[in-house]
Amino acid sequence: MNRTELSASIAELAALRYTPAGLPALDLILEHVSELEEAGQVRKVQLKLRALAIGSIAERLVRQLVGSVWTFKGFLATPRQGKSVVLHIQEFQQI
Repeated sequence: MNRTELSASIAELAALRYTPAGLPALDLILEHVSELEEAGQVRKVQLKLRALAIGSIAERLVRQLVGSVWTFKGFLATPRQGKSVVLHIQEFQQI
């Protein structure tokens, strides 16, 4: 199963663009900070993650403020021209 849920702030929003099929698409960077337990120790976790929204999700996300915090749900994939992982956002809601 490939299902990811992440609480994160919007660190960067690109301009809304359109795919060759005419669908709205939005590239963004998400930033997460938390403390989790690992091997009995508290660990501070920080990460920045590339994300992508397509369709109506992209149209809704582009109107949100940089710095606002949300819960994002979706799946992870590697883009054709890259080596990094991208979160494909399928749902989001404000915390």
